[in-house]
Amino acid sequence: MESRWTSSAKPPRACDDYRSEWKHCRSLRNLFHHYYTYGKFPLCKQWKKDYNSCIEWEHFKSTEAKTALRESEKKRLEEQKIHFPIWAMRKDPPAEWQLPLSDKEEE
Repeated sequence: MESRWTSSAKPPRACDDYRSEWKHCRSLRNLFHHYYTYGKFPLCKQWKKDYNSCIEWEHFKSTEAKTALRESEKKRLEEQKIHFPIWAMRKDPPAEWQLPLSDKEEE
């Protein structure tokens, strides 16, 4: 099955989206947050490469840029698949959800 952008004449996202992601990645707030959370600075080079590839694809119809951008998006989607939700979503509320909570510590 082909992905939605394999045969498309347009990039999977607007080029401004890649530029915005790149600028956000380089922002002081994001740098601080990423360093605080992961202990290292984020790697923003891929967003810049994707932005440049998108521009080349849109304006110059470059097949190399199309391939590079397509591979980058595939890799990004694969990385997202490894992050699964921690909490299981409920389909129904708990059986006795309407009862008041007790003030006593239950044993």
